[in-house]
Amino acid sequence: KVFHVDPRFTRTSALADSYLPIRAGTDIALLGGVVRYILDNELDFREYVVAYTNAATILTEEYRDTEDLHGLFSGFKEENASYDQASWRYEGHAQDAVTRDTETQRETAAGLEHESHGAPVGAQTERDETLQHPRCVYQVLKRHFARYTPEMVERVCGIPQEKFLELAQAWTANSGRERTSMLVYSVGWTQHSVGVQYIRTGAIIQLLLGNVGRPGGGVMALRGHASIQGSTDIPTLFNLLPGYLPMPHHANHPTLDEWVDSIAHPGQKGFWGNARTYGVNLLKAYWGDAATAENDYCYGYMPRMTGDHGTYQQVLDMIDGKIKGYFLLGQNPAVGSAHGRAQRLGMANVDWLVVRDLFMIESATFWQNAPEIETGEIVPEECRTEVFFLPAASHVEKEGTFTQTQRLLQWREKAVEPPGDARSELWFFYHLGRVIRERLAQSTLPRDRALLDLNWDYPTHGPDAEPSAEAVLREINGYEVATGRPLSTFTEMKDDGSTLGGCWIYTGVYADGVNQAARRKPGSEQSYVAPEWGWAWPANRRILYNRASADPDGNPWSERKKYVWWDADKSEWTGYDVPDFEKKKPPSYRPPLDASGVQGIAGDDPFVLQGDGKGWLYAPTGVLDGPMPTHYEPVESPVRNPLYRQQANPTRKVYTHPINTLNPSPPEPHSEVFPYIFTVSRLTEHHTAGGMSRTVPHLAELQPEMFVEVSPELAAERGLHHLGWAHLVSTRAAIEAKVLVTDRLTPLRVEGRIIHQVWLPYHFGFEGLVTGDSANDLFGISLDPNVLIQESKVGTCDVQPGRRPRGRELLNLVVDYRRRSGDLSPHYPPLVTTDVADSGKDQEV
Repeated sequence: KVFHVDPRFTRTSALADSYLPIRAGTDIALLGGVVRYILDNELDFREYVVAYTNAATILTEEYRDTEDLHGLFSGFKEENASYDQASWRYEGHAQDAVTRDTETQRETAAGLEHESHGAPVGAQTERDETLQHPRCVYQVLKRHFARYTPEMVERVCGIPQEKFLELAQAWTANSGRERTSMLVYSVGWTQHSVGVQYIRTGAIIQLLLGNVGRPGGGVMALRGHASIQGSTDIPTLFNLLPGYLPMPHHANHPTLDEWVDSIAHPGQKGFWGNARTYGVNLLKAYWGDAATAENDYCYGYMPRMTGDHGTYQQVLDMIDGKIKGYFLLGQNPAVGSAHGRAQRLGMANVDWLVVRDLFMIESATFWQNAPEIETGEIVPEECRTEVFFLPAASHVEKEGTFTQTQRLLQWREKAVEPPGDARSELWFFYHLGRVIRERLAQSTLPRDRALLDLNWDYPTHGPDAEPSAEAVLREINGYEVATGRPLSTFTEMKDDGSTLGGCWIYTGVYADGVNQAARRKPGSEQSYVAPEWGWAWPANRRILYNRASADPDGNPWSERKKYVWWDADKSEWTGYDVPDFEKKKPPSYRPPLDASGVQGIAGDDPFVLQGDGKGWLYAPTGVLDGPMPTHYEPVESPVRNPLYRQQANPTRKVYTHPINTLNPSPPEPHSEVFPYIFTVSRLTEHHTAGGMSRTVPHLAELQPEMFVEVSPELAAERGLHHLGWAHLVSTRAAIEAKVLVTDRLTPLRVEGRIIHQVWLPYHFGFEGLVTGDSANDLFGISLDPNVLIQESKVGTCDVQPGRRPRGRELLNLVVDYRRRSGDLSPHYPPLVTTDVADSGKDQEV
């Protein structure tokens, strides 16, 4: 049975069993309602919850909840809008100064570092397995979500109570010993100022219902690309190294030991106790023979973070003249990133820009075709940016692996040769590195040693000297330095420099010298788990934490859901999948009191990468905007938060740059200037910002114009006509679109009034066979504090009939809206809390 939750009735909705329309940006209220429904009706899978989650763990007396502080948690610091997490800790535990410095963590997107290994927490915890202690996580969770009633879900989300109850009843009925349910989300959850907490709420539900680590359960992230998972595993992110090792911070990690300890957190349980091994193998893969124990394996060569090095900080730095040059690969920020005008003005203020792409995308031609040419903000003859366009090979014109959303590495063969001068990324970076190293070969400057000592010797083939992708995969897999033998599993890695490996979680993909990612054994010839179709990290394991598919004694929860279990006769874990547990560790194993790392994991601790071995219903550290999810309104909203006095996420990342104006929201005045909610998503026929699809005749013909979907009620309210024109205005931009009047958008009753939402595709721009204004121009820049992803699934706007003005008149229109919204300076919804000592007064900051 499929339930589909979306602001707009889509082709997915049409095929689902039930569709729930929702106000964009309110998913925590919906999911929180499900949590409350589970707890109030005692529908949690109690044995699973007690044994495998931290529900029984007792919190410190110092903890105060949003229920006590009107939407804030204890430890909030107004001077920098961050939390001191000391009061969130478990009873009897302490938290170090680095963990408590959440302002630095926000600047470096530290929440993303915990994506695979959790935040630091001591192994031994005080527990009440009756779940009756008033400070145990179960009771704290129950109190926190008490106000998320079906009535509140309807007030906040606009979802009728009977539709909400249908979802809650079906989800709980299909969970437990005999049945499991899966939760599926996509970027509609991630691109929010509370996106991490959306996913946390979904994970809480799945843990309560026993749907984690079991077949048919889990939380599945659907992505818009084939290798989004791969781009965080072997990252294209500023704050991560391969295998989710955090990038060192210049102040906190001056030495190898301090960096390793910040990952391993000495004294806590889990496989991250082997962080030194993973780090040394990566350093050895980078610097080869130059990396020795005497020089800390060249740790001194590692780049260090000094703060926010994310894409939005960079574009603001470009506008301010702080960045001279930029490489752009696989991205089209001129139309594909939030606040398109800022992106284009930033690129117009660098000395040089290298664009590698399949087509002449907007980010390569902004200096001659952008909307700012018409307004006079960019003058082609005066634009300082020298653009170098380098043609790139497409995915069918190069070999290598994709790592898709199930952590599955799949090898792709080269189908055809790339045309002309088009080259793969592997070719480009290998030969760029080769040329730079040749030019620096005679350098004696210490700063150049990191480049000159790199392990940069890959075999090439063919007339264009294409590097071998298999050789790179072998290095990522890892091997013995002395013999060259590929490693079979990350447990073979050593921390003494005798092995190397570029990404510890991928070790085994080249086991026995065989490209395991290239396996394509038909499903009819193997089990339903299909272990010989590609290769899944880690260790070809298809379901993470699958120890939880058996009960604490190691027996399957039910015959129907049998997956991994303890074989008492053989004294080992076995099953249909690779057990996510030490093979010979029995369920009865209990670690000594002083045990840590892998030895600290008890025989019934399925969450082997967490510091206490449990799934976290409550996060005592590591999540920067609260230990439990809380409904905050989007940064731009026409609605006052019905649940708390705190309006928006108080810890969101804010950029106080003059170009980054934001629309007012309650309780600020003038929010009525932008009365409508807009949201964006994909069309089947187009891909991301359109660079790969608006250039293809068949796809361009299927979706030839930028359009906006509006309800018949909004069309009547604003005088819009089907197939006519409308323009949408925010404090950043005004765009125009053809009008599609449709019942797919339902006006929602929220807080006693009708709220209208409009929908836009985000695939259009000014290049290609079909063109149109970019929806991303409407967004400002507001980020989730944990991972620094932008809120680009919800904003507010005005909608007017007719086409937008052109040239200087367009600028005048936007300036007029800014004037009417109260201020021309950067504008942020205020922090609204209640002083507990004087509860009658609001404090506005």
